Amino acid sequence: MKRLLLASALSALTLTPVLAADVVAPIASVYDWSGFYVGLQAGYGWSRVDQPYANVGGPFIFTQDDADGNGWLGGAHVGYNKQFDSWVLGLEGDFEASNIDGDDGGSGGHINGFEFKWLGSVRGRVGYALDRVLLYGTGGYAFMRGSAYAVEGFGGATAESNSATFHGWAIGTGAEYAFTDNLTARVEYRYTDFGAKRISFPVNGYDEKIDPSFHAVRLGVSYKF
Repeated sequence: MKRLLLASALSALTLTPVLAADVVAPIASVYDWSGFYVGLQAGYGWSRVDQPYANVGGPFIFTQDDADGNGWLGGAHVGYNKQFDSWVLGLEGDFEASNIDGDDGGSGGHINGFEFKWLGSVRGRVGYALDRVLLYGTGGYAFMRGSAYAVEGFGGATAESNSATFHGWAIGTGAEYAFTDNLTARVEYRYTDFGAKRISFPVNGYDEKIDPSFHAVRLGVSYKF
């Protein structure tokens, strides 16, 4: 009887570590969004460009339709994230080329249009991480180089063009997913308002108050160091 009890005790001691290893499953690692990253992005934008007309130096009156347009944009971004529990704070900058272009169809007697040439932004990001999924909001300073132009007659050549740099703000939201420890992909919506600027057309003898803004949806990929 004593031998049976001793054998049972030894058997239990032998099986205990094995059973414990089976019961305690490995804990899956949680993705860390902290770190520097660089990436590429591309998207499509829809612009609204108010362009009230004025005699040179005079008050503006709305005698023209908007020079609304659409087109592609794409470029690169760089940023840094820092994760605090499930919250992620970050700073990001981007720079893009664009072919967003539109005109008023000649509503004021001349065809007047506006082209977005290149643009960029420096924005903060605030996100909430669900392991490899990051839901975030973003906003900050935005700038853009654009060209306002007038076409001589319907279907004619560009008679006058003036470029200017605009400064404004951007706000948006997005979702990002980490496929690997280093590679992430995102989809993002952003609204950008570049403020207004008075642009003169001395050859045609009038001014316009150009007020450009646009909505854009972007897809991007990033490499996190």
